[in-house]
Amino acid sequence: MTDDNSQVKIKFFTREVDETLHVQDTPMYVPISLKRYGLSEIVNHLLKLETVVPFDFLIDGELLRVSLEEYLTKKGLSSENSLNIEYTRAVLPPSFLNSFNNEDWISSLDVGDDKSIISGSYDGVVRTWNMSGKVQKQYSGHSGPIRSVKYISNTRLASAGNDRTLRLWKTKSDDSKQIPLDIDVNDDNELIEDGKTLAILEGHKAPVVSIDVSIQTSKILSASYDNSIGLWSTNYKDMTIVDPMEDLNNSSNKISTAARKRRKMTLKDGSVRRRAPLSLLESHSAPVEQVIFDSQDQTVGYSVSQDHAIKTWDLITSRCVDTKSTSYSLLSIAQLPKLNLLACGSSARHITLHDPRVNSSSKITQQQLIGHKNFVVSLDTCPENDYMLCSGSHDGTVKVWDVRSTTPMYTITREDKSVQKGVNDKVFAVNWSETAGIISGGQDKKIQFNKGDNIFKN
Repeated sequence: MTDDNSQVKIKFFTREVDETLHVQDTPMYVPISLKRYGLSEIVNHLLKLETVVPFDFLIDGELLRVSLEEYLTKKGLSSENSLNIEYTRAVLPPSFLNSFNNEDWISSLDVGDDKSIISGSYDGVVRTWNMSGKVQKQYSGHSGPIRSVKYISNTRLASAGNDRTLRLWKTKSDDSKQIPLDIDVNDDNELIEDGKTLAILEGHKAPVVSIDVSIQTSKILSASYDNSIGLWSTNYKDMTIVDPMEDLNNSSNKISTAARKRRKMTLKDGSVRRRAPLSLLESHSAPVEQVIFDSQDQTVGYSVSQDHAIKTWDLITSRCVDTKSTSYSLLSIAQLPKLNLLACGSSARHITLHDPRVNSSSKITQQQLIGHKNFVVSLDTCPENDYMLCSGSHDGTVKVWDVRSTTPMYTITREDKSVQKGVNDKVFAVNWSETAGIISGGQDKKIQFNKGDNIFKN
C-alpha cells in the first residue's frame, strides 16, 4: 500500500504555441492522490492565469484519466519514479444545440461546403436541410430505404439503398459561376431539373449500405450485402451503358439542335440514364458494411465486413492487396491518417484501432476503445484534432473519443425525452463537421446537433 501522504516528482511541459501557457519546466513534488482537477489547479496557479483554463494531461502520450497513484500502479511504477506530464487545453463537453424532426428513421448524414445537410431516410427519400431545420429539397426515386448519402460537389450528390441501386442527383448550387469538378462543361445536365435523378447505377444484387466519394479521382465506392464492392465514376459518361437503346453515339458538342430537343423531351418524360460499375471488387465472404477511400492516396480503398475482415484494395487494378482478420463482425470504419490508423466499429461493442501498414501475420489490433453497450455502426473523425473521433451505436449514444485513452471522453445521449431509453433510440449515423459540430440521426427520426466551444484543436 502507498502512504496517503506520498508524493511523486513531476515536470510539466506543453506543446502549445501560446507563450502564456508555458510554465518553467522545474521539477516539483505533488501528492500521488491528485487527478486531473488537482493538476489543472496547479498549472493554472503556475501560469498565473486571470481566467481559469481546464487542462488535460498526458504521460508518455497517454491521456491521464485516473489519479497519479492509480497510474503508477497500473504501470508497475513506484512514487520514486519521476514523471514528465504534458498539459494541453481540455476538450469541453459538446452541448446540445438543436434537433430536426424527420418523417422516418435517419440512416445517413453528410454536410456540404455551404453548410447544407443531406440526410438519407428509411422512407426512401433523400433530403437537404439548412441549418435552421428547413427542408430545402426532397429527392424521391429509390424504391426502398436509403442507407447512405454523400455530397459529390456543390451541384451533385449520391445516394444508395436497399433497392440495390445508387443514384446520382442534381442539386441546386448557390454559386452558379462555379463549374463542379465531376461534370463535363459540354454535358446536357442543364436540361434536367434540380432534384432530379441524373443516373441510376446498377450492378449490385443486394442492398447497398455504404458509399464514399473521391473528388480527386472522380470515383465512388459502394459496399453491398452481396459481399462485393462497386467502383463507379462520378461522371456517368465514363461508365458502361446498361440500356443499349440509349443513344450516346453523338458527342454532346456535335449533336444537332433537333436531336438536342428530342433528348430534352426524353429527359422531361422521365427517362433516366442507367450505368454499370467500372468494376466489382470481390473477396469478402459475407455482407460488406462500409468502404472508404484512403484520404491520402485515393487509389487505395478499405472495407469492413461481417466476415470479420478489414481489406485493403488497389483501385487501379481492382485487386485486394491485404486482409486483416479479427474475431468479430466489423460494421463501420474511419481513417485517422496522421496516426496511420483505421478505426473499426464492431458487433462486439468496441472500436478497434489498426495500422494498415502492419503485416497481417503480426498483431493487427493496436488498441481497443471500450464503452459502448451495443453495435458500433457509425464513425467519423474530428476535423480539427487528429486524435479524436466520434461513434454512433445501437445503444442510443454517440461517444467522443481521444485515441490516446481507451475510455470515452464524453457521451452524447438523445435529447428527445419522449423516447424511452432502449426503445427507438438507436443511433445509425454520425457526422463530425467543423461548421455544424457533431450531427447524429437514428431510430428516433431526429437529426441532433451537438457542438463544443471550438477547442477541439490539437
